[in-house]
Amino acid sequence: MLTLGERTPNFAQADVLVDGGKVAEIGSGLRPRDAERVDAADTVVMPGFVDTHRHASRTLLRNLGSTPGVPNSAASFTQPEDLYAATLIGLLGAVEAGITTVVDWSDVPGGTDFTDAALQAHRDAGLRTLFVRAVDVARDGGATAREVLGRLIDAAGPLTTIALGCEPGPTGMEGMTDHWVAARGLNLPIQVHAGSEARPQAIAEAADRGLLGADVTLVHGTGLDETTIDAVARSGASVSLAPASEMAGGLGSPPIQQLVDRRLRPGLGVDDERVAPGDMFAQMRAAISFQHATVFDRKLAGKAGLPRLMSTRDVIRFATVDGARVAGLERVTGSLEPGKQADIVVLRTDRPNVYPINDPIGAVVWGMDTSNVDWVLAGGRVLMREGRLEADTERARTMAAIAGQRMAAAAGLVVGAAPGGDG
Repeated sequence: MLTLGERTPNFAQADVLVDGGKVAEIGSGLRPRDAERVDAADTVVMPGFVDTHRHASRTLLRNLGSTPGVPNSAASFTQPEDLYAATLIGLLGAVEAGITTVVDWSDVPGGTDFTDAALQAHRDAGLRTLFVRAVDVARDGGATAREVLGRLIDAAGPLTTIALGCEPGPTGMEGMTDHWVAARGLNLPIQVHAGSEARPQAIAEAADRGLLGADVTLVHGTGLDETTIDAVARSGASVSLAPASEMAGGLGSPPIQQLVDRRLRPGLGVDDERVAPGDMFAQMRAAISFQHATVFDRKLAGKAGLPRLMSTRDVIRFATVDGARVAGLERVTGSLEPGKQADIVVLRTDRPNVYPINDPIGAVVWGMDTSNVDWVLAGGRVLMREGRLEADTERARTMAAIAGQRMAAAAGLVVGAAPGGDG
């Protein structure tokens, strides 16, 4: 058992008692009465993965790549039920990959009907979520940031936390300070897209003005210079990396080494399933492989003072306990310890793709994939049982198919006309 906790060690073999949705006890030979027993022999039991950045609304565009003419956001949705379908199928896919927490930056076209549809999908999927919403006065009918965010809090389900999304533009943080004040007045976390060429200077300006803090997460961070990363480290802000999407989608190289040099431990995210796999196994491998390649490139260039190679212990924490901290949920999830929510994934070790298990953490990081996911629990509720989702997947697929057809028609595309994408 991998607890990945600060107070609770990993175990070669142990039981976990879940009571009231929380981890009540961890140890050997636990014999509670009136409890459902799950046989987890030949498995790795560990905290569920935390996906610190995803656009679930783009799920209908899975695997298309940067195909010309294909819309890149939910702005093309004309009906709320289509946004619901895209978000639901995306979140169910996350559950099937062993992810129990998703930070979903929702590309909401506008209007409360669309927002309510996305939040309903979060509720119906059953996992723990952070719903990130940017505030736009024009799109939101002139409502203030506090009014928009307050309504989202009221509409969110019990497992959903609301966060303010911030999209700095060429003019930096101009016009957004009031939004940050509103979010902080409501004790909401703040997520900042910081990945395009227009935004690195905006992040530096925000740091200079004292806007960054422990409640802020910078997403991507590609293109940030050394001085700005120093300022981010001093501020206490967190960073979410989506290494597969960043490299495949043209955002640039993720600043993994620059972050770990400053003891900034990032969380990992999927980002955009158009160009990236939707599971955390792939993100862990992308992160560790890129960092190793960076070190080896320096070695081949004859440079001295090489940084250490990232270990599988490092990267599995990025995908769990560090991810929970980046999402602002470190007191709730990310590790298995008494008092924390029972967000658990059970991974099969008897499959040929990882057998024999010489190192459980190495097997999770280097060898496993979604086929190893057996059970998934969020807040003690079973979302996946013996490899099958506890959800109406036929309904979700049907709705997604209809929504995809409407999206394609709105964009003037012919669905299934030819294989495409950019490989």
